[in-house]
Amino acid sequence: MKYPIGIQNFESLIKDGFFYVDKTALVHRLVTSGRYYFLSRPRRFGKSLLLSTFRAYFEGKKELFEGLAISELETEWKRYPILYLDLNVGEYDTKESLINRLEKTLLEWEQSYGVELSESPSVALRFESVIRNVFRATGERVVILVDEYDKPLLQTIGNPALQSEFRSTLKAFYGNLKSCDEYIRFAFLTGVTKFGKVSVFSDLNHLFDLSLDRRYVDICGLSEVELRRDFDSEVGELAKANGLTKEACYARLKRDFDGYHFQPDTMGIYNPFSLLSTLASRQFKDYWFETGTPTFLVHQLQKTNYPLEEMTREELTADTLNSIDIMDENPLPLLFQSGYLTIKDYDTEFGTYTLGFPNREVEEGFTKFLYPFYTPKTFSKSSYSVLQFVKDLRRGDAEGFMKRLSALFADGDYRIVGDKEIYFQNTLYVFFKLLGFYVEVERHTSDGRMDVLMQTQDYVYILELKVNQTAAVALAQIEEKGYAQPFTTDPRKVYKIGINFDSESRKIDDWRVE
Repeated sequence: MKYPIGIQNFESLIKDGFFYVDKTALVHRLVTSGRYYFLSRPRRFGKSLLLSTFRAYFEGKKELFEGLAISELETEWKRYPILYLDLNVGEYDTKESLINRLEKTLLEWEQSYGVELSESPSVALRFESVIRNVFRATGERVVILVDEYDKPLLQTIGNPALQSEFRSTLKAFYGNLKSCDEYIRFAFLTGVTKFGKVSVFSDLNHLFDLSLDRRYVDICGLSEVELRRDFDSEVGELAKANGLTKEACYARLKRDFDGYHFQPDTMGIYNPFSLLSTLASRQFKDYWFETGTPTFLVHQLQKTNYPLEEMTREELTADTLNSIDIMDENPLPLLFQSGYLTIKDYDTEFGTYTLGFPNREVEEGFTKFLYPFYTPKTFSKSSYSVLQFVKDLRRGDAEGFMKRLSALFADGDYRIVGDKEIYFQNTLYVFFKLLGFYVEVERHTSDGRMDVLMQTQDYVYILELKVNQTAAVALAQIEEKGYAQPFTTDPRKVYKIGINFDSESRKIDDWRVE
């Protein structure tokens, strides 16, 4: 099998004999049931290939679709003029960079369709002129396809002045999708995020947002059904190469790359880039996470002093989840739309969503990426390495573990500023989350249950954490709440550890092991 890894052009994919997972029934449903659409999905999820499929369809290239579902559904195969804007290319670091990109594309359209070059003073007015004149020149309404509409906006997170300029430019530019309705046959915009009602899309209330529509959850990415239907023999080869049974291999693929939910109680979606890369190489790796670093996401978490453990607890409404205009107050919608969190639960009574990590690749990769941002620089040195902490836990050296943990905070080379208690909580969250990939770590909420439970083959560790109190108070809570009772008949040795963090010195000032 020829895997279409990184191939974003439908025509070349088909002509060069690469395998295509048939999404054309959904394509046909969209083009015959509506005209204006928007879809947000994480990067490398197949958005560009989807747009390219629409392009081939509206170019009337029937021969490319032979044997696919749409070949049994479509009879007309009419050709339309297409205005295709790809904002995924280029660096948008100045006001002129976006204008230049738009002007270059406008010129290409004008020359391609033989329309008079516009002398409009703005790119928005020039776009309006192009739409009208292409319609007049061809006698057909135009198809408008926009790939990664939000790339300029994402590149200016952290530069509010330039982002405001870009928003203003794009809002006026995209506004033609409404004002030129009589000349437009179909429009489809994609992006990673949605800048919502007070931003770029405030005037485009006729765009139908597919992002959280359960009918189209699998329009990008791969479902379990598609994996087992189209790649069963390839999964068998992957299993053989890694010494697994086929079902064990399916289970590992699911654990590592499945789990994206764009509506509650719908099928999980596999990350197509990681899944196909794994099948092609016959090697399990974190392919998606390694192709991009979410530095801007970490900066938003730090900027808002967001308590990290709330990422998988906080409840969000659909309006909040579907827009990132509040990212300076709450970074979770940005994390969701970027693919680092996904829908895990939905409260039907209150209409709220709870998020979580979609799979092992994202959870482990994101935690490891957070690690240097939330811990002292010297924690990467060998004396403070995670390996040493894990070795202490596995050999039952609770004292050694606590000495290392105290040394971590005694270093004092802190990376973030803000609320001191939040610093302590976030650092420990990242630390224990990272340990959890090597020893079993179960973290609970603070409603009376233990703060941290760590288990190895031979030992159980119960940790209670306090701020500006004492280790004795922490140990007393372990006793009063009976945290150790479930392990009274367990043959493993149980350690009870009380820890107090002093918010003034920003250090662990008191700890005891029993």
